[in-house]
Amino acid sequence: MTKTSGISPAVGLAAHLGRGVQRVATDAVLRGVRPFPRSVGDLDARTLSRLMNRTVTAVSVIGGDAGTSSRVRLALTGEDVPETVFVKLPAETAATRLMGELGRLGDTEVRFYRQLRPELTGAPAAYGSAFDPLTGRYVLVLEDLPAGECRFPDTLHPLDRDQAALVVELLARLHATFWGRLSAPGGGGPFDWVYSPSADHTSLLTGRLLKTSARRMAERTDIPVHVGGYIDDNYRAAAQLIDEPPHTIMHGDAHPGNVYFRNGAAGLLDWQAIRRGHPSREVAYTLVTSMTPADRQESQRELLDTYRRALAASGGPDLDREDLWQRYRQAALYAYVAALITAGMGGMQNEDIAHEGLRRGVAALQDLDTVALLRKSL
Repeated sequence: MTKTSGISPAVGLAAHLGRGVQRVATDAVLRGVRPFPRSVGDLDARTLSRLMNRTVTAVSVIGGDAGTSSRVRLALTGEDVPETVFVKLPAETAATRLMGELGRLGDTEVRFYRQLRPELTGAPAAYGSAFDPLTGRYVLVLEDLPAGECRFPDTLHPLDRDQAALVVELLARLHATFWGRLSAPGGGGPFDWVYSPSADHTSLLTGRLLKTSARRMAERTDIPVHVGGYIDDNYRAAAQLIDEPPHTIMHGDAHPGNVYFRNGAAGLLDWQAIRRGHPSREVAYTLVTSMTPADRQESQRELLDTYRRALAASGGPDLDREDLWQRYRQAALYAYVAALITAGMGGMQNEDIAHEGLRRGVAALQDLDTVALLRKSL
């Protein structure tokens, strides 16, 4: 939890926004003064040697792209260094950096690779990392997953039942690893920095974003976003319901664009949205976003059973089948909320991918009768 968790949500939101703005502003003032990598051009052999604790003698850029972070593939030479690495840095623009600050993306992912990744499989290896709390800048040097060995799906290439089973089994192992190890929020435990989505101060903004996004999408598409109007109006109460304990640590954003398959096993990328919560939230989000509605409807009960068995086999609890089903139906709101804001705000995904994700989120609200169940539960 954040240090502001004991005060009112509005004051906490103001403090959180202020911290993000201050970091971005401080970074602009200290530009070129503070010795921290700011761009791909700063990733020279000396800097990478320090980050990786290995001797790098030469660096060259293979390629890169940008989103909520700047990403680049580098070729390395040196002593005991990989031939290539994948490096993540903050976004180049101040506006996108501020969005990352609001989500604590860089800080969260650096913490994940330092603290959680050593206990897990199904995530790229890390060779080095750094985070500057004064400016919010970070750098992550990660394993460059070989394209010849890996398959990277996306929303336009939905998962089939067998692929989805591999993903829910991976999620079950993640959830089981940290089940029962979380202290109460604010209790000072080793994972106290992992917060639930409904406890995030920025959730005060979500309802407004949902309404704005719904209006835009109703004007631009034939997707029946009106079916989620109750969620738009009651987001905070609904999110608190979905986030009722028991809790474990979740990936937080396991949509198909963050999935990869390698040697018959599933893996997950972009561990920058780590959250605590009930596993139904993560499983619902993953299945709704990853599968066509028809395939999901046909196999979701079986996939939930697969998840339950894998969770228990990995040392987690034996969840009640019907309770998990009911919570899964409620938690489908998460896929709708994330997809609606992504599509409505724009700029975060390709438009075709964003719209398809929203169609799947709306379809799930309808066939799982999520809104009626939430009305009954709230």
